[in-house]
Amino acid sequence: MDIDEIRVEIDRLDDELLRIFNDRAALALKIGEIKKERGMPVYDPGREKRIFERMQAANPGPLENGAIIRLFERVIDESRRLERIRTKGL
Repeated sequence: MDIDEIRVEIDRLDDELLRIFNDRAALALKIGEIKKERGMPVYDPGREKRIFERMQAANPGPLENGAIIRLFERVIDESRRLERIRTKGL
């Protein structure tokens, strides 16, 4: 593959990631609604720990586990932020 073909593949993957991030965020919002109805806190450190452990165990590389954790921390932080905004009705 040449550089242009590789970039086309990267663009395709970026489009897929965008769709996946938004699908994940939509599901997080549904969970946020359920948590609000049940009076549960948005933040669940146990759940986040399990996600990080699962992602590290499944990580085939070449990204190191620390990078995987940082990426998922960001995704989870944004989902949590979105949950807080939506559940407060802002």
